[in-house]
Amino acid sequence: MRRPRWGKSVTFFGNSGESTESPPDSEEPPPSGREAPGAADSPDGRRVVVCGSDRTMLRVVTELVSSGERVTAIVNPASRHYDRIGELGATVMGARVISESLLRRAGIDADDDGTPSTARALVLLDTDDVHNVHTALTARDMDPELRIVVQMVNPRLSKQLNSLLGDCVVINGPSLAAPAFVSDALEDDELTWMELGGQRVVVGQADLIREPHLTVLADTTSSATPQLLPMASADPDGDIVLGTGVRAVWRSRDVRPAGWFMALRDILDSRVRKIAAVMAFLVAAGTAVIHFVGGIEWWRAVYMAAGAVTSAGIEDNAFSDADPWVKVAAVVVQLTGIVLMALLTAVVVDSLIGARLSRLIGGVRGRPRNHVVVCGLGTVGARVLEILTERGIAVVGVDQDEDAPGIQVAHRLKIPVVIGDSSNEETLRSAGVQRCQSVLAITDGDITNLESAMVARDLNPDARITMRMFDHDLAQRVERRLGLGHSKSVSMLVAPAVAAAVANRRKQVTIPAGRRVLLLTEVTVEPGSVADGRRLGELNEAEGLRVLARQDRHGPWEWSPASERQVKVGDRLAVAGTRAGLARLLMVTRAQRKSAAS
Repeated sequence: MRRPRWGKSVTFFGNSGESTESPPDSEEPPPSGREAPGAADSPDGRRVVVCGSDRTMLRVVTELVSSGERVTAIVNPASRHYDRIGELGATVMGARVISESLLRRAGIDADDDGTPSTARALVLLDTDDVHNVHTALTARDMDPELRIVVQMVNPRLSKQLNSLLGDCVVINGPSLAAPAFVSDALEDDELTWMELGGQRVVVGQADLIREPHLTVLADTTSSATPQLLPMASADPDGDIVLGTGVRAVWRSRDVRPAGWFMALRDILDSRVRKIAAVMAFLVAAGTAVIHFVGGIEWWRAVYMAAGAVTSAGIEDNAFSDADPWVKVAAVVVQLTGIVLMALLTAVVVDSLIGARLSRLIGGVRGRPRNHVVVCGLGTVGARVLEILTERGIAVVGVDQDEDAPGIQVAHRLKIPVVIGDSSNEETLRSAGVQRCQSVLAITDGDITNLESAMVARDLNPDARITMRMFDHDLAQRVERRLGLGHSKSVSMLVAPAVAAAVANRRKQVTIPAGRRVLLLTEVTVEPGSVADGRRLGELNEAEGLRVLARQDRHGPWEWSPASERQVKVGDRLAVAGTRAGLARLLMVTRAQRKSAAS
């Protein structure tokens, strides 16, 4: 079997609005070993192995080290972040190929007698899903109890990993990043996206969330004192609900793809129009001469003039008795027509062959207004297009790579695409930036995004601009000095999510409902807890707590489980509740600790 090669890593996005809760740090001293300067003591003294080479790797290592983890970083020596990762306090191992022996030296060294590995978690941040799966399966064979956090680009493949790898957390970057960019572009704080119960869910007003709704979180008939977790509601449209997507808004679009009509217009450019105008003038002049000099009716005169100009031929008998100057004029017109027809043929052929098919079919039709321009149609940009289309927002895509993932998505959704450099003024003009509502500069390059934002600001000072930038210091200075709008560093936002997954911290999202709040989170039933053996229905509390989904140990998630289902140790519960209701649930799901004898 081929061993994976490690190259660039993808940036991906953490959940905004999420908080984490971690257990208290252990005072157990770390095991001996070679440490880089500045390494801190991890909560349990065991290591975290991180594999990758790009900027996400740098952010994740920074977050893990700052949270007290002992990190071993396996990095491609060719990476420009190699030295910097070592300076952060991580133990660095340079390798171009990941092998079983390398993983064992890094700390994944569990013995058959049950001795755990020196490492307690493995984080895989490569862009190639096959490489990540290969390495994850190798590590799972080496240590069945190892916690694995893996970044996957293919969402369909990521859903199958839990059944293959057991204790595994899969992070899909585009699905996490795109909603945050869309919300920023639309200045939309009415929707809250999160990962809950093994799927991406959204909270918002019922009229915004696609049916069927997973559950009603609050009845806001009374905005001051809304009813939390109601069984029924008098005004369903005003409820705050949980769902899997937003409702499609059916309305006429402000932006339409160019299609074949615009392709034909591009072929019939100004050169063709000029030649056609000259030929039309000759036909009109010839018609008049034939009618008045030859005494021929108008329709036949038009036919004869058009035949002469287009080189289709001329009726010699009609001019056999004409004056010499008329015969000379007919010959001149016919020769001119031959030249014009040759020119017209050359121009049309040049337009057909020289114009790029993707530009002809994917251009922008008309003068779009109040739309969103997405610059960069990579994996994140492709998901942004899908969400904007789902919301009924007019959108235009821009990318210079015809094979970018978002190009096929745009064609499938009939979204107009401009092929070109997004930092070029003419490219942005073609996308209608001067009349747009928002610009998302989310290519992979900070400089390209900065240049695109500056050009967009010059073309449309009123547009809302959001940039994707890795360099945190540069982003702050750009926002402060240049006033180019908001910037987001996806790698900086994803690092806390990876650290939380490594430490198995509980993530929770706060949902405001009037003057009250609800918490959405996941809870694990621990051995020796009071909840072990109870029915799920016994955990629910009226207006205090509701169990939304349940997962057996390493099994699939089951939404809306039966209340008679028995709770077992290792079950994971997705719940919504008040602070008091959640606190009571944590008391019954955590292991009961016996007090020490006095």
